[in-house]
Amino acid sequence: MIERLETGARMSRIVKHNGTIYICGQVCADATKDIKEQTQTMLDKVDALLEQAGSSRKHMLSATIYVKDMCYFAEMNEVWDAWVPEGHAPARACVEAKMARDALLVEISVVAAEINPSCC
Repeated sequence: MIERLETGARMSRIVKHNGTIYICGQVCADATKDIKEQTQTMLDKVDALLEQAGSSRKHMLSATIYVKDMCYFAEMNEVWDAWVPEGHAPARACVEAKMARDALLVEISVVAAEINPSCC
């Protein structure tokens, strides 16, 4: 069974299927901020969506990060590295990409495993 949460005409924010959670691209809360703040608020949104879907950052399987310019790579990674629990790094790709709005510096999409309430 496929479960879709927060579904609109264009996309669902969360899709769940066979114990796997797919989170659509997330951006920062305030695009006027610098790369570190954009990255942190983006990851805060991921945390909230993972919790809503029945998962957590410890259960991430993969992440795809899009940065506006690779000049932001090191600063974005500082925030990312502090956010990812030790020993739980997902498979990850990071690419330079044109953003939907010029002020956006970073975007992420995440795939995670659903937490089995009886085990984890």
